[in-house]
Amino acid sequence: MPHVITQSCCSDGSCVYACPVNCIHPSPDEPGFATAEMLYIDPEACVDCGACVSACPVGAIAADTKLTDKQLPFIELNAAFYPKREGKLPPTSKLAPVIAAPHVAARSGGPLTVAIVGSGPAAMYAADELLTQRGVRVNVFEKLPTPYGLVRAGVAPDHQSTKRVTTLFDTIGRQPGFRFYLNVEVGKHLSHADLLEHHHAVLYAVGAPNDRRLDIDGMNLPGTGTATEMVAWINGHPEFTDLPVDLSHERVVIVGNGNVAFDVARVLTADPDVLARTDISDHALAALRSSRVQEVVVAARRGPAESAFTLPELIGLTATCDVVLDEADHQLVVADLARETDALTRNKLEILTKLGNASAPLTRPRIRLAYRLTPQRVLGEDRVAGIEFGVTGTDQVRELEAGLVLTSIGYRGKAIADLPFDDDAAVVPNDAGRVRGASGAYVAGWIKRGPTGFIGTNKSCAAQTVHQLVDDYNAGALTDPVHKAAALEKLVRTRQPAMVDAAGWRAIDAAEVARGGEDRPRDKFTSVDEMVAVAATAPKPTVRQRLTASLQAH
Repeated sequence: MPHVITQSCCSDGSCVYACPVNCIHPSPDEPGFATAEMLYIDPEACVDCGACVSACPVGAIAADTKLTDKQLPFIELNAAFYPKREGKLPPTSKLAPVIAAPHVAARSGGPLTVAIVGSGPAAMYAADELLTQRGVRVNVFEKLPTPYGLVRAGVAPDHQSTKRVTTLFDTIGRQPGFRFYLNVEVGKHLSHADLLEHHHAVLYAVGAPNDRRLDIDGMNLPGTGTATEMVAWINGHPEFTDLPVDLSHERVVIVGNGNVAFDVARVLTADPDVLARTDISDHALAALRSSRVQEVVVAARRGPAESAFTLPELIGLTATCDVVLDEADHQLVVADLARETDALTRNKLEILTKLGNASAPLTRPRIRLAYRLTPQRVLGEDRVAGIEFGVTGTDQVRELEAGLVLTSIGYRGKAIADLPFDDDAAVVPNDAGRVRGASGAYVAGWIKRGPTGFIGTNKSCAAQTVHQLVDDYNAGALTDPVHKAAALEKLVRTRQPAMVDAAGWRAIDAAEVARGGEDRPRDKFTSVDEMVAVAATAPKPTVRQRLTASLQAH
């Protein structure tokens, strides 16, 4: 009874180190890890110990006999990653080599103190890596009153298993030496210089917050936007609560066919009663209940073999939604399959060959995948009426009526004050996380490497950066903080009286869960004012707790 990794794999890598026979690959030390769509269990080598199940932070691993019907394709997908051995026994070994935690050498002047800007996966994994060492202090700064970045606001609400990683992050946040400074914006309330005065180093894990924009006529019309903004609106991100989303037309067009495009298409065509059992925002659920959308077209410039979505997401989409192709696109899929040699791409194409025909009558809202369409202009005068495409590689023109046109063509990093920035690559120039030309500054996650990988990919990325930071500290290359530890909170509260600490976040979290009742995991607050007000109801620390905190700070 081998175990199987399924769609919600986050590529964290914890399962790799838990496995006693090294049957989960690619591992973080292997070349393909950073670009792998997921991790895979070798069914011949698996000894059914279950160690990987408890190690997985998102519940993506189960015995093959316990899979749902929708998960059954992952049995073959896991096995297909491993070559045929012609009767030979599978190679096994002891535990996969674990990257050693960075050893912090004790020195005078107090413990290593690090500011982390951002609170998403890269930030939390970096904090975890630092706090493997006793006495290290980590202060995490986040501009919203709630932590965890894209896990909270960027993962589709119907992917609740992926959001389970926040349980791990909650555990990290409870470690001694960890402190939240939420609702505090670096660059507004505090500067990079301020942070350096209170810390040995500043590690930026701010992601790639901007969407890449499509530069064609009409993209400024009402009814245009990005898939990323839509996901934030769906998830109740306070900066996107008032996004004008009009679902009164029968068709939505999404330009770009990556996983985020799939997320939006899936939510827009889902049964609202099913979504009502998730943490979707109330305003999005209300809009979807009155939606007239019958078809979401996911359009790509290139052909089926170059599809940007991952195979796990395609399997998940086709298991839950009506997904169709028109006849011309079906022929493109067949042609690509005939000449494709890459096994992973062939698996995608084989699934695409089995999709329904777009000429069939509509019985419920559906998703149509379309290929070789290059967007030329958005149609409409006062608002969107449709979009004009050129058929890639030809002089043909095709128009699609639509009431909403979204782009999903990638993310782009944003320059950070007082740090260098590579405008072409949209990252902070760095050497394995050490910012070039800026002593004491480090980066992890998408602002370091660009928008690649998955939630768990940030774990090895953050570990690499932390090793660089600790090496510099041990070598005496980092300047000691100018101020005592207790001075930081006074400074922050002077600059931002509405700061939210860990107790405030726990109050928000508990209130949202309570609001969700028995049917929903949580009912989110969607305004900063609401969050701050709830955070203010958190119990105040006792005299003993304040004294303990003061002693720890010194």
